[in-house]
Amino acid sequence: MRLIMLGAPGAGKGTQAARLAEAYKIPHISTGDIFRANIKGGTELGKKAKSYMDQGKLVPDELVCDLVADRIAQEDCKEGFILDGFPRTIPQAEALDAALSGMNLKMDAAVNVDVPDENIVNRMGGRRACVKCGATYHVVYNKPAVEGICNTCGSELILRDDDKPETVQTRLSVYHEQTQPLIEYYEKAGILKTVDGTQSMDAVFEGIKSLLG
Repeated sequence: MRLIMLGAPGAGKGTQAARLAEAYKIPHISTGDIFRANIKGGTELGKKAKSYMDQGKLVPDELVCDLVADRIAQEDCKEGFILDGFPRTIPQAEALDAALSGMNLKMDAAVNVDVPDENIVNRMGGRRACVKCGATYHVVYNKPAVEGICNTCGSELILRDDDKPETVQTRLSVYHEQTQPLIEYYEKAGILKTVDGTQSMDAVFEGIKSLLG
C-alpha cells in the first residue's frame, strides 16, 4: 500500500498517517524526518540539503525528490509507505511520478483529509504546546489534567506563533495556492480518495480504511 496524505495544515493528516502506518505495518515518511536523518548521517544528499537550510533557503524540488526517492528505495518500504508532507506542489508530484516510474512503482492512493478553513483556524487556535517537552494538547479535544500545565513534565503550555489565527490564515493561503492543485492532479490520475476530516479522529481513520478497501 503506497499512500500520499493530502490536506491543509491542521487537518489532522499527520495523525492519520501515523495510525495508518501502524495499521498497515508500513513506514510513515515525512520530509522533515528524511532531512534530519540525512543531515545527521552526513550523507551527500543531507549535506546538500543542509547548505540550503543553513542559508534559510527552501530545499529545491529536485533535491527533495532525490531524498524521498532514496528513502522509498530502502528495504522497509518494499511492502509500501505513507508520504506525509510531500509532494507539496505539482512539480514535486511530477518528479515523484517520474522517480517511481524508474523503480517500476506507482502510488495506490492520495488521501485528502478535507476540513473547511474556518474549522482549521478554530482547531489550531485551541492547540497548546509544552515549552519544555513539546507535548501538544487542545483546549477542547485533548485537555491537560491541569489547565495550562503539561501532564508529562509539569511545564507551562503556550499557544505557539504557528497556531495563532493570523499565522494560520497565511499558511492556509499558501496551501490553497501551492498544494490544493494536487487534489485535482490526483483526481485526474484516478487515485484520489476524500474523507470528511471534521469527524472524530476515529471516524476519519475508519473512513480512510473503508475508502482504501
